[in-house]
Amino acid sequence: MPATPACPYGGVMDSSGLPHLDRRIADCRACPRLVSWREETARVKRAAFADWTYWGRPVPGFGPADARLLIVGLAPAAHGGNRTGRMFTGDRSGDVLYEALYDVGLASQPTAVHAHDGLELYGVRVTAPVHCAPPANKPTPEERDTCRPWLVQELRLLRPTLRAVVVLGGFGWQAALPAFAEAGWSVPRPRPAFAHGARYLLDGLELFGCFHVSQRNTFTGRLTPAMLRDVLRTAARAAELPTAS
Repeated sequence: MPATPACPYGGVMDSSGLPHLDRRIADCRACPRLVSWREETARVKRAAFADWTYWGRPVPGFGPADARLLIVGLAPAAHGGNRTGRMFTGDRSGDVLYEALYDVGLASQPTAVHAHDGLELYGVRVTAPVHCAPPANKPTPEERDTCRPWLVQELRLLRPTLRAVVVLGGFGWQAALPAFAEAGWSVPRPRPAFAHGARYLLDGLELFGCFHVSQRNTFTGRLTPAMLRDVLRTAARAAELPTAS
């Protein structure tokens, strides 16, 4: 794969709304450890991607501004989103997620290779509570909390159309619930517990829990393609999105 263009979010940026938020996220340098790690990874690279120009910056959300369904992950992968500049693109977790979205009828193609591969999401946006690739895929609680305002702003911008959210994994769940509260949704106390298949109603917003699409889960069978498709299909129907049979 040849070197990617410098910015996968090219074109004219609006002065407000999600495109503007995405630009601001991509310029963030708030967490020194994450800045150092993402940039070092982009310099050193993985041998398989030696001819790539890594993105090496925070990775904004991906999907339409009028999404009815939001998928919340954990953070970009060092040689996935940190390389390609697009959420869940270029790594095995993304392979699993986008194939399932395609199977359910929510994506234009089953693969996500680079930011200009033609992939479109139908009524779905994908984001994360931490926008920089963290060492060992483990952001610190401080880094999670520092990044939270970006998710809060994204939720506020999506609120007019948003009807359902799928949160992948316990980390994302713990990070997302405070963001929902700050964005204006009423989150009960004690907060809803994470579980695969969990389903809660927050002020008209359907919240779903799903095991993360990490290799640890998918390789061991803890999360199967059928399990993932079931959650996505149920969430899409809650959001009143058309799905494949």
